[in-house]
Amino acid sequence: MSKKVLYIGNNNTKNETTLKILSDCLRIEGFDIIITSNKQNKFLRLLDMCLNLLKLGFKLDYVIIDTYSTTNFYYALICSQICRILKIKYIPILHGGDLPNRLKKNEFISSLIFNNSHINVSPSLYLKKEFERCNFKVDVIPNIIKIDKYPFLKRNNIKPKLLFVRAFHEIYNPEMALNVLKEVLKSFSEATLCMIGPIKDNSHQNFLKLASQYNLIDKIEITGFLAKEEWHKKSKEFDIFINTSNFDNMPVSIIEAMALGLPIVSTNVGGIPYLIEDDIDGLLVDKKDVKAMAKAVNLIVEGKHQDLAINARKKVESFSWNSVRKKWLEILK
Repeated sequence: MSKKVLYIGNNNTKNETTLKILSDCLRIEGFDIIITSNKQNKFLRLLDMCLNLLKLGFKLDYVIIDTYSTTNFYYALICSQICRILKIKYIPILHGGDLPNRLKKNEFISSLIFNNSHINVSPSLYLKKEFERCNFKVDVIPNIIKIDKYPFLKRNNIKPKLLFVRAFHEIYNPEMALNVLKEVLKSFSEATLCMIGPIKDNSHQNFLKLASQYNLIDKIEITGFLAKEEWHKKSKEFDIFINTSNFDNMPVSIIEAMALGLPIVSTNVGGIPYLIEDDIDGLLVDKKDVKAMAKAVNLIVEGKHQDLAINARKKVESFSWNSVRKKWLEILK
């Protein structure tokens, strides 16, 4: 009989998320995977998660819980404690770049979740180290990428065409991307910026206001949310991927950009330095350092660091299911 696994996370998206990819891979391995929840309303989503847990109850062998530092942190708390009552093994997958702050602010809650889990799984060494400082045991398993779906585009004549793929949210600091464009334009008048991602807070309005003040509206394109296949296709029009986050863990969008052949320039926050090796498979700058990021962009346009994209592609090829399969099967044995 196949083992039954309930995967708890946000399934209310058209994108091929880590939740969907891992679930598909485990199904191929013979696991009976049930996913919850696809509810848009946060309260209804939590209710759906809890009801599925209670309904399936003792039929479950494992519960996997996507765990972030925002509201979802409390989803993880409630679901994990239901698992404890029902004596079901649960596995938090640590996604939030700001989770270390959660550990400090909510020590008791963190202990309830992470000290009683079957195992805690992190996509990055960063969160492993941060959690182990608080005496929580963590295994590292990278985010899975279906590498065959990412055709590598070699960019031989790189232009200052910048691509940003994150939500409009203050933690991703989208205004920095605009300021980087403004700085790059001092050296390359043809520079442009494309912003891909949903609107999460008022940083979108602030971005537009600043773009108007700078008189740069005609230099930027804002697409809103695009499905994975759509932004992958759109990425062929651009030559450099910039990430301006103030907090981060192991962002899938950066991994995808590395697979697609886009040279990466990113802030060195959270788990990013554990994903990108500076000057080898990307360029890293300090948080909020606009001039340093613009300088890094300029160097790439000038023909420096020509092996970044090739090295990055080689690295993310190790994130395939074949590379991590053994670790997941050992956990769910």
